Amino acid sequence: MTTLRAFTCDDLFRFNNINLDPLTETYGIPFYLQYLAHWPEYFIVAEAPGGELMGYIVWLQAVRYPKGAAALMLCVFTVMGKAEGSVAREEWHGHVTALSVAPEFRRLGLAAKLMELLEEISEKKGGFFVDLFVRVSNQVAVNMYKQLGYSVYRTVLEYYSASSGEPDEDAYDMRKALSRDTEKKSVIPLPHPVRPEDIE
Repeated sequence: MTTLRAFTCDDLFRFNNINLDPLTETYGIPFYLQYLAHWPEYFIVAEAPGGELMGYIVWLQAVRYPKGAAALMLCVFTVMGKAEGSVAREEWHGHVTALSVAPEFRRLGLAAKLMELLEEISEKKGGFFVDLFVRVSNQVAVNMYKQLGYSVYRTVLEYYSASSGEPDEDAYDMRKALSRDTEKKSVIPLPHPVRPEDIE
């Protein structure tokens, strides 16, 4: 039986099977330590009965108040991410920064379960939608998110930095409206691509 538990510092030495995948965005140890230091209760890992790490998801929730007031950030679950936006402009939402499942544990529904938990928390926190960024070339992930009810809201040009002299890669900003967005305004696709610096 799969166990969901809090991520610990020791897990940093055990999650290579999850992160060492060409389509998984990886971050430096300081990034993970920052999450653990600030929001340890919301950095969750899925563990197999034999103790192998199966996947993780981290999520933050934040709101930007009008007129430059400071943002409030609360980490909420394990899809590396955040929630952000303005409540007044109906942009308060959950944002998935990273969802990763080890290759040997894929196609078991674990990613869908972790996303479902994130969506439930986003609903409870009053979000209008959940969004995420995914490489345009990662059609397996794009199709999975579509099956989970997400749609392409916009294309973000050169969002992902390339290595080895290759060109930067575009991303899809995919969204799923939550019940608070009764008119589904948050998922009406933009007719043109945007640049990373245009994203709030």
